[in-house]
Amino acid sequence: MRLKAIIALFAFASTVAMAQKGVEDGSRFGHGQDSIDCLNNLSLYNEYLKTKNYTDAYTYWKKVFTDAPVSQHGIYTNGVAILKSLIANSKDVAERKVYAEELMSVYDQQLQYLDKLNQLRKTPWTEFYVKGEKAHTYITYYPGMDNNKAYEMLTEAVELGKSKNQYYIISDFMKVSAAKFKKDETHREQFIQDYLTASELIAKIAEVANNSTSSQKETLIKAVATTKENVDAYFINSGAADCDQLEAIYAPKIEENKENLDYLKKVVSVMGMLSCTESDAYYNASEYAHHIAPTAETAAGCAYRYFKRGEIAKSIEYFDQAIELDTTSLGKAEYCYKAAVILNSDKQLGKAKSYVAKAISLNGNKGAYYILLANIYAAAPRWNDDPNLNSCKYFVVLDKLYQAKRVDESVAEEANKMISAYSTHTPAIEELFFLGKKKGDQVHVGGIINETTTIR
Repeated sequence: MRLKAIIALFAFASTVAMAQKGVEDGSRFGHGQDSIDCLNNLSLYNEYLKTKNYTDAYTYWKKVFTDAPVSQHGIYTNGVAILKSLIANSKDVAERKVYAEELMSVYDQQLQYLDKLNQLRKTPWTEFYVKGEKAHTYITYYPGMDNNKAYEMLTEAVELGKSKNQYYIISDFMKVSAAKFKKDETHREQFIQDYLTASELIAKIAEVANNSTSSQKETLIKAVATTKENVDAYFINSGAADCDQLEAIYAPKIEENKENLDYLKKVVSVMGMLSCTESDAYYNASEYAHHIAPTAETAAGCAYRYFKRGEIAKSIEYFDQAIELDTTSLGKAEYCYKAAVILNSDKQLGKAKSYVAKAISLNGNKGAYYILLANIYAAAPRWNDDPNLNSCKYFVVLDKLYQAKRVDESVAEEANKMISAYSTHTPAIEELFFLGKKKGDQVHVGGIINETTTIR
């Protein structure tokens, strides 16, 4: 009996000795009784999760999270869901803050064990993803969150992930940067740079969304578009978008940075994006940058400078460079359109038509292009000695205005006003009758227009 007691005592002592938590030796579930407890707690908290009983789930989840941090990768996503629910449903500020601190620790521990957790996942977590989610959660759920802290967190995530970040992280980044600028005027230049960074990243994210084969493609495209609108709104509403203020920031620094291509490109991009294209800072930065490394943007900047000087031919020469250097159809189309506007203002109607026609061929969904073409046609010189036939050009003008409305609802109001105005210039049906023409007949309008239209 004594021997059996000794053996039993030895066995119990051994079991106790073998019992070890996973956090202590890096095992998934621990050893001995600890592993049994861990598996039991895993089962219990998951059962409560199924019924969305987050309060009871929390107790058992916390034991697993603390004792076995690499048992399952789901303890991190589930932990986030549990703690978010507890914060949302708590009416006590102090309690919410305690839960929020714990929520931040979930992300911190996730980062600590990232490599081991990724061994359990088909799709690995990235450092920037976890840090981005932590920042997003912080500004959303942390009571009395510190905006400067949030800015630091989001800046790190954005710099790490670039365009691989979730679209809402970019929106968060601009939101907190705007809030920082509102309280700190010295943040202005960095805020402008943040806007430029955010705009570039969201453009890349939008490109990925447009090329996606996911069933959620349309939803994603809309979400990214909304994010772009938000990013733009944060900047525009901030007051930092004033051209005079940008001029004051950049103009004194252009000369000392005339060989600093990165700085010059930043100035050109920011001021071009905000249509601040009639300032010396923009012109000078464009020319210096164009001499170092010509781009579509720098060529356009030079084009604006020469237009302001009244050197139309030189301006169009640089717009031609911009058209050639731009790598996108939409970009090329816009530069064609801008060249056409300048040529139209200089009464070079034939050349203006040529450029706007090219713009339409590259992007047929921009109503402004058709409106410009309508104005060019309205100003076209006589093509026929008969005044009634000559007035048939206004039927073509109306064609372009109706087309503008069809492709682009945003110009409908402007197009309708012009339709009302130009409709009064069309020839009377009675006058055309004597020329052998009636309503519904086709008529070819010559001259620079050179299009066939329908009498109506």
